Amino acid sequence: MRDGFLKVAAVTPDIRVADVAYNTEQICMWIDRTADAGAKVVVFPELCVTGYTCGDLFTQDILLKDAREGLLKLAEHTKEKDALIFVGAPLSVNGELYNVAAALNHGRILGFTTKTFLPNYGEFYEMRQFREGPEEAVDILFDKEKIPFGPKLLYGTDSMESLVVSAEICEDAWSPVPPSTHAARAGATLIVNCSASDETVGKAGYRRSLIAGQSARLICGYVYANAGEGESTTDLVFAGHNLIAENGAVLKEGARFKNGAVYSEIDLKRIQSERRKNTTFQQEENAPLRRIPFEIETEATSLTREIPSRPFVPSGDRERAERCEEILLIQAMGLKKRIAHTRAKNVVVGISGGLDSTLALLVSAKAFDMLGMDRGGITAVTMPCFGTTDRTYQNACRMSVRLGASLREIPVAESVKQHFKDIGHDISDHSVTFENAQARERTQVLMDVANQNGGLVIGTGDMSELALGWATYNGDHMSMYGVNASVPKTLVRHLVHYYADTCGDEVLKEILYDVLDTPVSPELLPPKDGEIAQKTEDLVGPYELHDFFLYYLLRFGYEPAKIYRLARYAFAGEYADETIYRWLETFIKRFFSQQFKRSCLADGPKVGTVALSPRGDLRMPSDACAAGWLKDLGSVFSREEEVCHR
Repeated sequence: MRDGFLKVAAVTPDIRVADVAYNTEQICMWIDRTADAGAKVVVFPELCVTGYTCGDLFTQDILLKDAREGLLKLAEHTKEKDALIFVGAPLSVNGELYNVAAALNHGRILGFTTKTFLPNYGEFYEMRQFREGPEEAVDILFDKEKIPFGPKLLYGTDSMESLVVSAEICEDAWSPVPPSTHAARAGATLIVNCSASDETVGKAGYRRSLIAGQSARLICGYVYANAGEGESTTDLVFAGHNLIAENGAVLKEGARFKNGAVYSEIDLKRIQSERRKNTTFQQEENAPLRRIPFEIETEATSLTREIPSRPFVPSGDRERAERCEEILLIQAMGLKKRIAHTRAKNVVVGISGGLDSTLALLVSAKAFDMLGMDRGGITAVTMPCFGTTDRTYQNACRMSVRLGASLREIPVAESVKQHFKDIGHDISDHSVTFENAQARERTQVLMDVANQNGGLVIGTGDMSELALGWATYNGDHMSMYGVNASVPKTLVRHLVHYYADTCGDEVLKEILYDVLDTPVSPELLPPKDGEIAQKTEDLVGPYELHDFFLYYLLRFGYEPAKIYRLARYAFAGEYADETIYRWLETFIKRFFSQQFKRSCLADGPKVGTVALSPRGDLRMPSDACAAGWLKDLGSVFSREEEVCHR
């Protein structure tokens, strides 16, 4: 449960219809198994104590008496189990029969959540046997103990304040206003569903989207346990389609037509972070929901859920291609509007032969095509200086010509040398002044060329560079419109690759592939033996690590110690722990110290959920202190190491 992770399980046990003794044994067996697996919240299907398909047998006293005894046996079996367990059962109260989810914890039955919406259409006829629960929860006597009974029950624990659980039953999730909606507004962060949803053609996809959508709408975790093999097949077949979802994403999905359990970890801190940021998610004041305490111990949770090492990049080829096309369109549409609004005659792009300037040029070409303008209005300027290599120079020139842009070569070495004389800087001193003077000279050239032609300077810097402050202030940091400003470096590479694969020009594709194969470098230091001498990732760290850090820091507000833990898990086998720690510390220091550069960014289109615009997603003071974040990162050495399943 460290870092807000809670292991949960959705279980479909083997059952026999109306054989409570057998069903209870099977449920007990799975309670043992889930306990051994470390699950802290366990969910079983609707009416699984008896079987959902008992029909009119539900009116028989024998079955109801056995069900009561079965619940007591199950409660007793949980005495030494450290979990909150939900089991579906029929319950007779004051001569009426109810479909309930019983909450079991450390040998006790804590509450009975009643089913709110009883389906009575198609293959369902629950109103024949069951009654709707009361509008408000009441206390009933069960085995001489008062137990809350009804809807609107919440379960909370002092050992994990972020964990508040509420149950609903099958059809409740299909209703226009599910009970979970009110529960979430009252503070529930985890919804469980004891279900018996039969399987028909196409229903699995609908069920999956329904549960994922509800978890997204409520910004919560959702554990859905469905009835499976063992139910009567007189008219229906149940497939045991179990689902665990979190904020719109399905974390784990069970194989259909196969009983068993699925496990995953709900990230409760992530849910809290999302709710804090979402101002339309409003808590329900004075919500008439009853809170019931339960007990679980705080302990380490091993991770089994997927933690992508490249969170900005979709893993599937099809999804990645769709993402790339969408981002290129967003970038081009933003630039298109800016060109049209300013009535610019052309745009100016500084071309280095590197990835970022290549992407900016490709986006400019796409925007010009949308406007029906001649690509000759794109002025591609190459400005060779002390660090320019023949490889990047040739790629920049060939690419510009192939795209139909107007190529201009403006060497800046002599101008920079004169500047060194003016300020009294020794040209053999390759310090930051040596580097930044070149970047600022190039920006001055681009701005003046734009003025000559009534154009706009297109910024090339990407979001990863902005996060690290890896840009020369008022040099490559500045432009008139920054098309790459919210595109992370790990995604820039895929965008260029996608353009190369879909452009239909084999010559251009070859050039772009060579750009992709070129080391990332600002090329501000003289080359060695004709090769790039200055490799960015050797100096500032791997961008795939920095993009990972950036995503989890800004998207979910994670603490550095948690980011470090997740990075170790995601990059296992790629980077050593000490390497991850070193570059995370670098990231935190640079992210805070370089905010002043982001505070005066040029306009640029937002393309994803993480962005650094000072006018939108990141309104951060330029002099904020990183001490608290660095202290949290340092705490990893004093914490007990956790073994993760990798």
